Amino acid sequence: MSRRRRAEKREYTADPRYNSTLVSQLINVIMLDGKKSVAQKIVYSAFERVSEKLEKGDPVDLMLGALENIRPKLEVKSRRVGGATYQVPLEISFERQQSLAFRWLVTAARSRRGSMRECLASEIIDAYNNTGSVVKKKDDTHRMAQANRAFAHLRW
Repeated sequence: MSRRRRAEKREYTADPRYNSTLVSQLINVIMLDGKKSVAQKIVYSAFERVSEKLEKGDPVDLMLGALENIRPKLEVKSRRVGGATYQVPLEISFERQQSLAFRWLVTAARSRRGSMRECLASEIIDAYNNTGSVVKKKDDTHRMAQANRAFAHLRW
């Protein structure tokens, strides 16, 4: 972390198909080695599969619903006080909530077996239905914060 100045937030450009900055953010998280067109194909085909399986309509709205279920509100950070390390619960900013949710979603999809398109679609569907490994990870994070709320006074 720089001591000179705060890093400025970069604006995301909207993706060409859905005209959504949310989708472009997901594409950037999935992208490996700068291969954006490959990441776009993965995300777009996963979105088509999600809208087929859920039969709801707009896949961006389905993605928003899934994100609502997997965005963490609290997290714990290690804080060293007088030789002891405490897990201090902190509220998270919206940007960090969003980035953690995307990162967890992509990590869970990569850990599954099969093609990335299928796995990403399955993870989005599971998150939309409030089931799956990503929702479990969010619940575990919240449970950890609740268990350590006695150290909330050590916030900085």
